[in-house]
Amino acid sequence: MDFERYNARETEPKWRKIWEESATFRTDNADPRPKYYVLEMFPYPSGRIHMGHVRNYTMGDVIARYKRARGFSVLHPMGWDAFGMPAENAAMQNKSHPAAWTYANIASMRAQLQSMGLSLDWSREIATCDPGYYKHQQKMFLDFLAAGLVDRKQSKVNWDPVDHTVLANEQVIDGRGWRSGALVEQRELTQWFFKISDYAEDLLLSLDGMKRWPDKVRLMQANWIGRSEGLLVRFELEPTLSVRESEVEVYTTRPDTLFGAKFIAIAPDHPLAADCARADPALSAFIIECRQRGTSLAAIETAEKKGYDTGLKARHPFDENWLLPVYVANFVLMDYGTGAIFGCPAHDQRDLDFANAYGLGNTPVICPPGADPRSFVVADVAYDGDGVLINSRFLDGMDVEAAKEEVARLLEASTIGNRPQAKRQVNYRLRDWGISRQRYWGCPIPIIHCEEHGAVPVPAADLPVELPADVTFDQPGNPLDRHPTWKHVTCPICRAPARRETDTMDTFVDSSWYFARFTDPWNEAAPTSLEMIEKWLPVDQYIGGIEHAILHLLYARFFTRAMQATGHVGALKEPFAGLFTQGMVVHETYRSKEGEWVSPAEIRLEAAAYGRKAFRLDDGEEIVIGAIEKMSKSKRNTVDPDEIISTFGADTARWFVLSDSPPERDVIWTEEGVQGAGKFVQRLWRLVGELIFLGGEASAAPAEFSPAAAAIRRAAHGALIKVEEDIERLRFNRAIAQVHDLANRLGAAVGAIDSEIVAPDLRYAFREAAEILVPLFAPMMPHLAEECWSRLGREGLVSEAAWPVADRALVVEETMELPVQVNGKKRADLVIDRAADNPAIEAAALALEAVQRALEGRPVKKIIIVPQRIVNVVA
Repeated sequence: MDFERYNARETEPKWRKIWEESATFRTDNADPRPKYYVLEMFPYPSGRIHMGHVRNYTMGDVIARYKRARGFSVLHPMGWDAFGMPAENAAMQNKSHPAAWTYANIASMRAQLQSMGLSLDWSREIATCDPGYYKHQQKMFLDFLAAGLVDRKQSKVNWDPVDHTVLANEQVIDGRGWRSGALVEQRELTQWFFKISDYAEDLLLSLDGMKRWPDKVRLMQANWIGRSEGLLVRFELEPTLSVRESEVEVYTTRPDTLFGAKFIAIAPDHPLAADCARADPALSAFIIECRQRGTSLAAIETAEKKGYDTGLKARHPFDENWLLPVYVANFVLMDYGTGAIFGCPAHDQRDLDFANAYGLGNTPVICPPGADPRSFVVADVAYDGDGVLINSRFLDGMDVEAAKEEVARLLEASTIGNRPQAKRQVNYRLRDWGISRQRYWGCPIPIIHCEEHGAVPVPAADLPVELPADVTFDQPGNPLDRHPTWKHVTCPICRAPARRETDTMDTFVDSSWYFARFTDPWNEAAPTSLEMIEKWLPVDQYIGGIEHAILHLLYARFFTRAMQATGHVGALKEPFAGLFTQGMVVHETYRSKEGEWVSPAEIRLEAAAYGRKAFRLDDGEEIVIGAIEKMSKSKRNTVDPDEIISTFGADTARWFVLSDSPPERDVIWTEEGVQGAGKFVQRLWRLVGELIFLGGEASAAPAEFSPAAAAIRRAAHGALIKVEEDIERLRFNRAIAQVHDLANRLGAAVGAIDSEIVAPDLRYAFREAAEILVPLFAPMMPHLAEECWSRLGREGLVSEAAWPVADRALVVEETMELPVQVNGKKRADLVIDRAADNPAIEAAALALEAVQRALEGRPVKKIIIVPQRIVNVVA
């Protein structure tokens, strides 16, 4: 074999062309083998992939290639989350059409992804902006509507006055729109909603069965759903001529703290607040001020706590002479509970901040364990822990749970008018999903508004409702609103003049079912087919960033249930059986002395007496090396994957992003690390060449192996077993470490050969090691593996070859290590011959010094041995 340097620039395109021409990775829906569906969250076509994409898709590709080799029919598709505001913003900036911008970006990013050597079935490629895709989305909207899963109602929304669109809470950052930077306003708009709240309990309970999801993601979803058990309490209002209401209802999860109440607070858009504001211009102005912020919990929690005293008084439910002031407060949400709270400042930090600001004081009613109730006080930090009731009359001395139950019992038995003063209630923080967006580049909502018949569904035969191409972006707002003809139609019922719905769907809708479309993307009659849903779903392994842990995953889970309710899927409820959230790719940041961000491509690094120094390439200016942070365009610490691939090759990039750290953690991108991966590519290439040279042609196994040959075989088969285990557990960095270790062992074995004549058993061992080594690194470095496989003289592609079968008998250790317990507590480890019988194990365990110390002279009652697992001495 020639020992020329491996040339990735020539080799990688060659194998990609072969894969494409032979349709190596195309999946046949009729394939009878066991299925495996691996899917990475599909990208937004921004125009360029980044190193986060490289890491994400490489992880999925390793799994896909490994599962193919293990005999599965693997579905590994790719598509584009193609609708959204960035395309409209680009259209305005570049005077182009969103479709042209989007499809040009798709073409660019497709080429970049293909250059990575990903084993994707490109025949199933979808783009959510394709009418062939959103036609089915519109049909499902109508099906959901018919099933009672869609509602149209007025709702408070975040309104971006510059982009003229509704923003999700997550798109409001520090009170400003995430793209425009404008101060967000609150508005009341008529919106379309998916009734996800109908499934709140089911979505919550099902989390318990999702064992292959990260615990932190399940917890985040549970917190977002926010189930709480509480009490709905009616507070009587002191009669007044200024308002018509006689009471205010409060939902509380802490009725045990009622005797610590200092005020009632209502949301700015509570009906009682509006009633009071009619005769109070100052209150009206305060309510308007409250609307100049986002509606998210984060915005509310971080905002300064402000309130306005309405002058109203509410009676305490246990003391008619105890009157609580009623405030309108900027931290109370109308869409949670009843839009009203009672404030117990001593035991809620938000209430305490408010009470301190307005001089309302606080009375502790929960005394921490070990504290003296006579001296326990609260100043600036609320106590929200457990304890016993104090300053609470008949509740004093009870624990929190007992006090909650007693308050509920008494108030349920008490009445105001003919109704109980309180009732138990389960609440959820989860709100219905508002899908209306006032923008052009999104899926049109298939509704026609008729003056006589109201909101009328577009007939299924008229789908898709396509976006008009002739729109302009010369002014802010939704071009569909001002289109001269598109929105003007006739009512499907009465044929009278009517208008189309001009809102489009939230792009989260597009990504809530794409995984199902991949199973049968050629189906024109339906989103997919029940047969293919049954065959492929759920997704066996879903991979994506933790930033999508809540909304995308929650919406996809709801959508699957809604598709089940409307007959689009069968028994399936959960779309993703396994979920993995990978860490980010991070990089050092660099700044000039003037504070300007500098790109890694613009500097050179030099070793210094203490660490390193950085200098600008063009003028030699010293650059400040900053913190290691997530790669971002704003801080210019990004690395262009195209440059890495063109310089080192795709396999080097793939190897590095997998090898540097556990996949769930961030990976620090360094030039030294990439160069090290590139050197290892060359090392493997040389090693395989040496193994081929020493091993020669494939031959039958000899009857016996020398110790040297046996050691080579043990190393190869041992690595094979460990790599299998690591890939199955998604421990890619450990799998790579096993390949490194095997390469070291094989390199040492090769170096020990000092004769031109190699014994037959060694030749067999070297050849076998090569035929194991190449498939081991093939999922991570597929181009190099194909070239090595070809040089080995093997027929076909390594991408289509079966995974090697490990001979486990070769790697059985002669000894075993058993933990030894005394009365259930570990005291020592026993190393003993694996073939030792129970009497020998017992004798050896009792002879251990640590065991004798633990026994303290007591007689042994019995010894329990779990074979090859543990020894427990009972005294």
